[in-house]
Amino acid sequence: MTTPSASERPPRDDAPASDLPWYREVSPTQWKSFWAAWLGYLLDGFDFVIITLVLTEVADEFDLNGVQAATLISAAFVSRWFGGLVLGAIADTLGRRDAMVLAIVTFSLGSLLCAVSTGYVMMFAARLLIGFGMAGEYSASATYVIESWPQHLRNKASAFLISGFSIGGVLVAQVYRFVVPAWGWRALFAIGLVPIVLALWLRRGLPEPEDFRRAKDSGRVDATPDMFTTLYRGPHRILNVLLTLATFAVLLAIFGGYVHGAGTVAPMSVFITAVFVWFLVQFEPQRWPTAVAVTVVVFTVFFFAWPITALLPTYLKTDLGLSPGEVSDILFWSGFGTAFGAILAGFTGDRFGTTRAYWGSLLISLPLLWPIFTLTSDHAPLIGLLLFVQQCFGAGVGGLVPKWMVSWFSIEKRAAALGFTYNVGALGGAVSPVVGAALAETMSLGRAIIVLSASFTGIVILLVAMKFPLRLQQLLKPSAVRADDGDDTIRRIEPQAG
Repeated sequence: MTTPSASERPPRDDAPASDLPWYREVSPTQWKSFWAAWLGYLLDGFDFVIITLVLTEVADEFDLNGVQAATLISAAFVSRWFGGLVLGAIADTLGRRDAMVLAIVTFSLGSLLCAVSTGYVMMFAARLLIGFGMAGEYSASATYVIESWPQHLRNKASAFLISGFSIGGVLVAQVYRFVVPAWGWRALFAIGLVPIVLALWLRRGLPEPEDFRRAKDSGRVDATPDMFTTLYRGPHRILNVLLTLATFAVLLAIFGGYVHGAGTVAPMSVFITAVFVWFLVQFEPQRWPTAVAVTVVVFTVFFFAWPITALLPTYLKTDLGLSPGEVSDILFWSGFGTAFGAILAGFTGDRFGTTRAYWGSLLISLPLLWPIFTLTSDHAPLIGLLLFVQQCFGAGVGGLVPKWMVSWFSIEKRAAALGFTYNVGALGGAVSPVVGAALAETMSLGRAIIVLSASFTGIVILLVAMKFPLRLQQLLKPSAVRADDGDDTIRRIEPQAG
């Protein structure tokens, strides 16, 4: 069994306890780094909701059929895994800050192209760029902020950061009703460029996190091949390039709606899974079971969360027959609950530890699914209130996921490992609404959402509580288990009296 260096260990603080309030323990530079990254996450949420809001207008202007319109949403999923790999590798070699800047520049270029698109091909290419940049934003910014903040406050750093996504979604929904009727859908993408300028200004001159600087100075970063070099300049580079191109083609065929039926989709999915596992085996020869297990957990997290995110508006409009105003109000409280829950999770994570806070919060959210999706339209205000609470504990606690993930990876490989495993796992968010819609053909949509969300919430609780990455590592590669794997306890030294 190997013993990790101090920088590899999960958050644990041996600094003396302070009488200062927590927010004063964060330096001005650390706060600046947080806000620079938080704006990137806000833009992520802003853009995701933009395309869903203006899809009908875009389809009308470019004369797109249903399949073509759907590919504009799925395009981001097609490119995200590769963006996490490439920009994560840059973050692990050149530094977290440079990768953050490159991610948001790529993201902003995609948004600009969306605003000036002249047709379907240009719009699709823009969406690929956005997905690429979004993935890098997640890996570089999450790693940067978590490594920058004091160790005993890193659950807050992680959860507060993720709240930006939810707030971005809530914000764009409100902006949409004023901007699009007056200036059209392109104006919505143009407005999204304003915070990008502010984010770039904030990111200039930021120092690298102390954890990364220490690893860089020790020579460990330069001595460790990054993920891009390992895959595309190593002994299997030709095979890996061909597999990468094939994976892009298969993902496009699946999420673009060009293939149908389990007989075709299932073997394609097996192929993609095999490719991703093969890439992780090359990148982490000794620790690949941990990386695979983390990906599985993230996939199930997306699988339980996204049926509600993607199918809730349809359920409210079709099954309950609510008016657009009522639907908008309920979606507002749902998004606000997620943002509030992320902030709350920061405190519970630092108080109880990441793992216990995460699965405990999901346990609270579970019984709320039944009344939400069985109440009638006469109880619309109550549905909104229950959704606020359920999303607070069910979706908002997802703010702890980056903090949970980084604890499993060594610092010299952390950004790429986080970016790749998270964005591969995010494919669960693309799959689950399709499965939910298929279930709705045999039962009501509300019941289908309950079945999917409740089942996979239970699976996530089990996987996280049992520390699945540790168990799989012990089973397949026990010699590479680290002493602190799965340990997220926060210890601080109390000052001695006298």
